Amino acid sequence: MPIRIIRQDITKMTCDAIVNPSNEDLYPGGGVDAAIHEAAGHELTEATRKLGGVELGGARITKGYALPCKYIIHTAGPVWCGGDHDEERILTSCYTECLKLAVEAGCGSVAFPLISSGLYGYPKDKVMKVAISAISDFLMEHELEVFIVVFDKTAFAISEKLFSDVTAYIDDFYTQAALPIYDSLREERNYASFTRARLSRDGSASPSAREEAKPARRPKPPKGILASEAAAPTSLEDMLRELDKGFAATLFELIDSRGMTDVECYKRANVDKKTFSKIKCNKNYKPSKITAVSFAIALRLDIEETKRLLGTVGFTLSRSSVFDVIIEYFVTTGNYESIFDVNDTLYQFDQETLGVLSQ
Repeated sequence: MPIRIIRQDITKMTCDAIVNPSNEDLYPGGGVDAAIHEAAGHELTEATRKLGGVELGGARITKGYALPCKYIIHTAGPVWCGGDHDEERILTSCYTECLKLAVEAGCGSVAFPLISSGLYGYPKDKVMKVAISAISDFLMEHELEVFIVVFDKTAFAISEKLFSDVTAYIDDFYTQAALPIYDSLREERNYASFTRARLSRDGSASPSAREEAKPARRPKPPKGILASEAAAPTSLEDMLRELDKGFAATLFELIDSRGMTDVECYKRANVDKKTFSKIKCNKNYKPSKITAVSFAIALRLDIEETKRLLGTVGFTLSRSSVFDVIIEYFVTTGNYESIFDVNDTLYQFDQETLGVLSQ
C-alpha cells in the first residue's frame, strides 16, 4: 500500500494503530504524547507503566483504549543535537521498529506523527525525509497502509535553491506561453481602435473602413504540402491497423526496459497494488493523469518517454498548468531521488501530489 500524507489530529485517526512519540520511561510527557494519553484515558498511563520503558529507537505496544484505533505503538525518539549524534539512525529505527510491531500485531494500517519534531527539536523537513525513506524501504517488502500525519507546510519544506529553480522554470514557461496570447490581444486591440476611429457620427462604419481595419488573414497552404496530409491513411481500416500501443502495454514495456520488477515499480510510484492489478488485468484500463505521471516519475522517464506514456491515454503536459510545468521541470532535470521529492514541491505550490492524493 502507498504512503498517505494528511493533515489531521492523530488522536482521531480511525486506523489499526497510531504511533506515540514518547520517551525512554514511557511516562506521559508533552506535545503529541500528552494529547494521546489524554484522549486514550487513564488506562493507557497504567499500561505504559507496566511496560518498563523502551530503549531509544525501540518500540512497545498497548491497546488503543478510548481512542478509535486498536493499538498504540510507543517509541522513544532522539533529541536533536545538530545531527552529529546518531540522531538519523535512531529516528530511522523508531519508524522501522514501529512498523515491525504493527505487522506482528496484524495491523493493516498505521499512522505516524513526525517523531521528535516537537519538544525534541528535530527539524520537521529532516524528519519527513527520514520517515519517508524508512517507511518506503519497509513497504518494499510488506503490504501496509501508512499515514504520516502533519499539521503545516513546514513539514514539506524544500530547499530555497530548489524552490527558486522551480519558480523560475514556471515563470519562464508562462512568459513563453503568454507571447502568442499577447500578440493576439494586440492585434484585436489595434483592430478595435482603428474601427472606432473610422466610425461615422451615426455609429456605423463604412464598408471600406471595416475591410481596412480587419487584420490580414494568413493564406492557407496549398493542398498536399502538409506532411500529415501526405501521410494520411487511405481508409479507416488503415488507421485502425496503425493504432499505437495502449497504456498497459507501454507501461510494461518501459518497466522491462528499466530492469524493474512490477512490485518495485508500483511502490516507487506510490500506487497501491489494487490499482496496479487493474492495469495489469485490463489492457484497456485508463488511469488518471496523476497515476500516469506517477509511473513516469517512478521510472525516471525522459520528456519524450513521459509524453509518449501520457499520450496513450489522451493526456499531455501543458504550459498553462502549474502542475504540468513542475512535472516537466523534474522530468527534464532529473532533480529528484524519489516521488516524494516531487510531492514536496507540488505541495509547496498547492498542487495535487502524485501517487495517493493528500487529504
